[in-house]
Amino acid sequence: MEMTVKRRWFLISLVMATGLAFAPYSFAQTATQPATPAQTDQTAADEPIGNVATVQGTATVTRNNAINALKVQDDIYKNDILVTAANSSLGVTFNDETTFNLTANSRIVVDNYVYDEGAKNNAALFNVTRGTVAFVAAAVAKTGDMKISTPTATLGIRGTTGLVEVPQGAAPGDANANNVGIKLYPDADGRVGHIDVTGRDGARLGSLTQGATGFFVRPGAGGRFTATPIQISPQQMARDQGIVRQVHSFQTAGRQIVQQQRTLRQQRNPQLRQQQQRQPGQQQRQPGQKQNDLQKQGQQKQQPGARPNDPQKGQLGQQTQRPGLPNQPGMQQRPGGPQNQRFQNPQQRGPLGLPKQQKKPPPSGEKPGKHRF
Repeated sequence: MEMTVKRRWFLISLVMATGLAFAPYSFAQTATQPATPAQTDQTAADEPIGNVATVQGTATVTRNNAINALKVQDDIYKNDILVTAANSSLGVTFNDETTFNLTANSRIVVDNYVYDEGAKNNAALFNVTRGTVAFVAAAVAKTGDMKISTPTATLGIRGTTGLVEVPQGAAPGDANANNVGIKLYPDADGRVGHIDVTGRDGARLGSLTQGATGFFVRPGAGGRFTATPIQISPQQMARDQGIVRQVHSFQTAGRQIVQQQRTLRQQRNPQLRQQQQRQPGQQQRQPGQKQNDLQKQGQQKQQPGARPNDPQKGQLGQQTQRPGLPNQPGMQQRPGGPQNQRFQNPQQRGPLGLPKQQKKPPPSGEKPGKHRF
């Protein structure tokens, strides 16, 4: 009976110990449960796609049926409607560094924006519905498909700077729509890309490939659209160049703001930081760099010029390692011996730097001149 009770207590204790041993493991598995694809997609959808680079006067954004004033560094999202008031301007830079300059009384809609650094399927669609808007394209136009739509035409942007003019109230089929202008200008480095122009009916109307050229796109007979070259006057050229210089400067400022805001979001959101760390090569380079630095430091310590016992610096240890001298390893280990006397008084050095034999005084009772051996 007593043995049976002891066995029961032993089994109970064993079960409890086993449960406690596996409990932390189960908790760790639950705590580090990875995010589901749905959660990841939702997080990506909620991420901003750009930021406000500059604001002069009054500019607003319409988002989720709410209108709010914009200020520098504010986030921009897909489907946002950006509007400027009279005597106002707005600069917006997107994550790929594509930048827009909305002058007074302008309005654009961010219909689509997909950008993944290093990917080849990037895409963007911006709808200019009113005003004069300058733009400078960046990575999306070079690695994907960037388009700008107007009431009369759709522009295929192939890495360049341009300017779009849409008069107030212009709409497809409207009589004022014939004033929609599209112009191509050089980038900040002087390079000129090109713009493919397609009518709203899908017909290809032409391409702009030279700087300071443009088209008026207007509806024609039978609902077809036509493109007429623009004769840019000197006054219009000076005005356009001022707007283009602004968008280039906005891109420089917006590039820094976008990077700063991205870093802040990664610091606040651990999931974004983990996604950044999972990019190949980034986290593996840091340990290697530290190890290489340590190896370089070790090599520098082993160089003759970096040793603490450099003879050129008056140290003793390097001199004891010169070949041709007897008992060199013991010189430094026998302080006060005859080997060290040669370093104390240069006049006592003999051939090869060895100490001279010191004459001992004769013992009492012996005549001078006789030596004892």
